[in-house]
Amino acid sequence: MNDTLKFLATARRVIKTEADALNLLADHLSAGFSSAVDLILNADGRVIVSGMGKSGHIARKIAATLASTGTPAQFVHPAEASHGDLGMMVKGDVVLMLSNSGETPELADMITYTRRFDIPMIGVASRAESTLLKQADVAIVLPPAEEACGTGVVPTTTTTMTLALGDALAVALMEHRQFTPEHFREFHPGGKLGARLSRVRDLMHTGDALPLVNGGTHMSDTLLEISKKGFGVVGVTDDDGTLVGIITDGDLRRHMDGLLELTAADVMTRGPRTIAPEALAEEAVAQMNSAKITCLFVTGADDHGRPTGLLHIHDCLRVGLG
Repeated sequence: MNDTLKFLATARRVIKTEADALNLLADHLSAGFSSAVDLILNADGRVIVSGMGKSGHIARKIAATLASTGTPAQFVHPAEASHGDLGMMVKGDVVLMLSNSGETPELADMITYTRRFDIPMIGVASRAESTLLKQADVAIVLPPAEEACGTGVVPTTTTTMTLALGDALAVALMEHRQFTPEHFREFHPGGKLGARLSRVRDLMHTGDALPLVNGGTHMSDTLLEISKKGFGVVGVTDDDGTLVGIITDGDLRRHMDGLLELTAADVMTRGPRTIAPEALAEEAVAQMNSAKITCLFVTGADDHGRPTGLLHIHDCLRVGLG
């Protein structure tokens, strides 16, 4: 067997081993998981997540996932806790402690502190008889599963199970709290994810920036408005301020003969596409791409057809959409 085939065989074995362990974990979950969710839901403070070594790396990720999905959480390193960071845990918090063996020496001071100050603790370990799970208010036992490394000494399968368990806790909590994409965006304003969850109202131009003219405006003044506002379009309104049309470069080309003798109403395309301010910006991009246009005027349900904003494709591209 050449090296390529050997590497692929190893990778498939590892992934299958860990996948089997995750299925075992799903079947093995019991009332302890529900008790952990209830304990966190009823807490007034934060979830303090901790672990040592590889469990510590998993704990950091779980804390980040909880915090980004509506459950205040913080990672505390157990070694640092013994040198002053125990003060980060206070009455009202819940501690989520991770350890494969349940006997990690560095956790001892944190466990003692939670017992002394009556801070509820959820323990996650592979041995029900371990010190951690015996001391925990809620014990979650990981099912017996072989590590994927083959030697049984490198944390692989167990860390994968712990990570999945953390995700399960976070999702159970966010579903109970009816955590919405809008809430999620509040914690993720930057990056591609934040951009995808942006609303039209977050990106649109408003007020004096809007290129608007009345239908009776002469085209000489209409061209000045197009040039001044810089979007390459102008919206046309009636006497009530309702958006009734739009003028683009295509409309200008179609009316080149005697253009300056016409009014905006003569040149405009009626019934322009619009979008609501509450719509996702991603939806606006899809609409612009589909219609091969670069701008959408924004009108809300309570605006009686009056334009309150303008969204340009460049606004979406600037935040990573498109």
